[in-house]
Amino acid sequence: MKVTFLGTGTSQGVPVIACRCDVCSSHDVRDKRLRTSALVSTDSGLNILVDIGPDFRQQMLRHEVEHLDAILVTHAHRDHVGGLDDIRSFNYVQHRKMDIYLNGEARTALLRDYHYIFEPHQFPGLPEAELHDVTDVADFHLADGTRIVPIHAMHKDLPILGYRIGDLVYVTDANHIDDAELEKMRGAKVLVINALRKAKHFSHFSLPEALEVIARVQPRQAFITHISHEMGRHADVQKELPEGVQLACDNLTIEI
Repeated sequence: MKVTFLGTGTSQGVPVIACRCDVCSSHDVRDKRLRTSALVSTDSGLNILVDIGPDFRQQMLRHEVEHLDAILVTHAHRDHVGGLDDIRSFNYVQHRKMDIYLNGEARTALLRDYHYIFEPHQFPGLPEAELHDVTDVADFHLADGTRIVPIHAMHKDLPILGYRIGDLVYVTDANHIDDAELEKMRGAKVLVINALRKAKHFSHFSLPEALEVIARVQPRQAFITHISHEMGRHADVQKELPEGVQLACDNLTIEI
């Protein structure tokens, strides 16, 4: 499969509006971060989106994505679902509702915040989506047979989902993962995990905490995402990381 990092920044993105710190003023393209999202493309041609943030339209145009088969939602904070209205372009060209997989908390939030999508209506052109609650399933399969394993984690006191897709594990916005869920992650070749900054944070892994998770899971390669400007400049932080660990950056594509 192929994984493209569409965005690797935290909720404000990088640069942050009106900030003139060294990171936000950097001319290094790796320090320009849209809100976190990834596109997973399977060998059979399926395109799977992980999170649909407010930069979704820009990300789809930038990467010339012409079809989208499913969306995996980690949680319903606006930086992860704020682009939902723009699925209507795919509805139009694909002639079907968009399949969206999520947990119960995210389902409740989407039904509230995007009620106009899910209520009966006669207004043409609105987005169309089919929600699939995967809170209590061990795994599920997409149209081409791709197996998805939900990874349950906590974002402070909010239950969220990471996902294992074959040899890829993707977890963002977590600050706690139980041992039983870590077991689901073992054996993966690639682990993508969030780290907001170096200092401890109340709802996200810090860089030292993310490195501890990586050491426990022991993937062949790990990528850090959901990065804030407080982390430091990409070039400087990368020099401090252990072998096999890399800061992800927007538009990076890897093959597994």
